[in-house]
Amino acid sequence: MRKLAIGTLIGLAAASIGAATPADAAAQPHLDRLVKLKDIRRHQKDLQTIATYNGGTRAAGEPGFEVSTKYVVSRLRKAGYRPTVQDFPFDYYKEKTPSVFDRPGGAKYVYGTDYATLDFSGSGDVTATATPVDPAGAGVGSGCEAADFTGFPKGNIALVKRGGCNFSVKVGNAQNAGATAIAIYNDGASPERMGPVQGTASTPWQIPVIGPTYQLGTDLVKEAASGTLTLHVKTDTFSEQRTAHNVIAETKRGRADNVVVLGAHLDSVTAGPGINDNGSGTATVLTIAEQIGKLGKGIKNKVRFAFWGAEEEGLLGSEYYVAHLTAAQKAQIALNLNFDMLGSPNGVRGVYDGDDSQGAGTNPPAGSGAIEKVFLDYYGKRKLATSPSEFNGRSDYGPFIENGIPAGGLDSGAEGLKTEAEAKTYGGQAGVAYDPCYHQACDTYDNSNNTILDQLADGAAHAAQVFAGSTLPVNGARVAAPKTARAHVQHAPTGRALS
Repeated sequence: MRKLAIGTLIGLAAASIGAATPADAAAQPHLDRLVKLKDIRRHQKDLQTIATYNGGTRAAGEPGFEVSTKYVVSRLRKAGYRPTVQDFPFDYYKEKTPSVFDRPGGAKYVYGTDYATLDFSGSGDVTATATPVDPAGAGVGSGCEAADFTGFPKGNIALVKRGGCNFSVKVGNAQNAGATAIAIYNDGASPERMGPVQGTASTPWQIPVIGPTYQLGTDLVKEAASGTLTLHVKTDTFSEQRTAHNVIAETKRGRADNVVVLGAHLDSVTAGPGINDNGSGTATVLTIAEQIGKLGKGIKNKVRFAFWGAEEEGLLGSEYYVAHLTAAQKAQIALNLNFDMLGSPNGVRGVYDGDDSQGAGTNPPAGSGAIEKVFLDYYGKRKLATSPSEFNGRSDYGPFIENGIPAGGLDSGAEGLKTEAEAKTYGGQAGVAYDPCYHQACDTYDNSNNTILDQLADGAAHAAQVFAGSTLPVNGARVAAPKTARAHVQHAPTGRALS
């Protein structure tokens, strides 16, 4: 068996696809019919087996992720590709034992129910007075500005409300102000922001960082106003720099100056095997890669398949990839399609809101709305309802749209709660998370709505075929460039919760 080559090449790997439709075929096959649920589920089963035998997780920096990387590489090679593995450094984090949060001699709060530990929390055992920080949220947001900590008593525990900036900003301000721990409580801005704060502080910190629920946090702030509330926080964590990987492969056919990137993140969270998040996206993209060669000359634009590492640590793999492309290489990418969580048990058929019709104010790059329309038209013809997914850059398409590259994709929902209207449309339970096992150990092979997964995989395959043939409505590219001296036009660049 050939040794897995770990390189630092930027993902422009050449690829050849073995199974191709004869060039003179009268009609193109339908890729959505070639991409079958049984093949996607087979890949998910293999990923589950990898996790089961490697500590129950496929998180970046863990053995399960390394084996998952080798699995994807081997499947791509078997399909005729020559994949490239792109290494990148990242800050590895692990919570060795569950944190403790209580009131000395009083209430003991429940880990996972009343509070959570944020990724990259420092280790510590702190008993100190709690001090609210800008509880009214004046300015940018509670704890977002160094001035919020003016007069903060050194050695105290900071009580900070979520919102306004990344968690890392709040933690940095607190640590610089002399806080010995920080509790970032939820803001209650929506139903899914009532429970414990589960997110990442982005980089390692010295002080403990926990995330209480909205109700607990607001109650503690009221009690702490007198300056006499004492709290106890204990965390046991570990962090160091490790290496993660992106796996990149592309079709041999198609324009090299008008590339369609299909991506899904390969890693899970540390808590579980991540077979929906995001084994479902990984398995779908891998199955599309295995079948797309049958389109033969229908592939007018190169299709590049990307399996991102360390998404759960803050989109690190996709950010590294895009950041290390030259301006010319970025200009060669016509669009990005992202597939992150396609089989949520209580899920919906979510389509990224590329035209910002829901008014989120995200100002997507031109062409993103056209990508959305391809999905909407496809499901419309099948008389299948869809729901708009907020186009907020929360998954691996984020670095692409930040660089002016149009993007789109599908999802079935994460920790958000299904509405009454959605329950009537899709079935399932209103008021329950789309994926009740989101970021938990129970995100296993059995954690899947196979009907939703099958339908979303069909849409992903359909879009891949459409854009492999033409990206005209997205970027105006209508016909293949001449075989000689293709002109290159340069354009200026225009999972974990981070905040």
